[in-house]
Amino acid sequence: MHLKIDDELTIEQVQKKFSSRYPFLKIEFFNKPHGVHSGSRKEDMIPAEMLFKECRSKHSEGSLEIRPSTTVAELEKSFKEAFGLYAQVFRKSGELWIETTVTDDWTLEKQNAEAELFYNDLQAKGGSYDRDALLS
Repeated sequence: MHLKIDDELTIEQVQKKFSSRYPFLKIEFFNKPHGVHSGSRKEDMIPAEMLFKECRSKHSEGSLEIRPSTTVAELEKSFKEAFGLYAQVFRKSGELWIETTVTDDWTLEKQNAEAELFYNDLQAKGGSYDRDALLS
């Protein structure tokens, strides 16, 4: 997946494109950095309606090639190095979105597959929510 970044995009536009490829994952952006295997503070989260030109330190246009084999740590590092953006990947777990801090070394494919397995297991056991609600 190619993810093109320029100043006129909103955070939400990039989030939707990312989640269209990885429906059990979401990406959030923050004002402050975090380390590998470290979380980000909710107060530092950038609102989805904000334009990239308002929140990044490097204003070069470009794109990231995001492959299923890309790890969470690699993706987050790429956003920082290429665009001056502090990204954090979250994985759906039941009704919650959890930061992937402990599993930053997992690939995006593995993160998404694990979340999907959990979802399918929950559904088989009579989970109380539907897939459309999960992905929203």
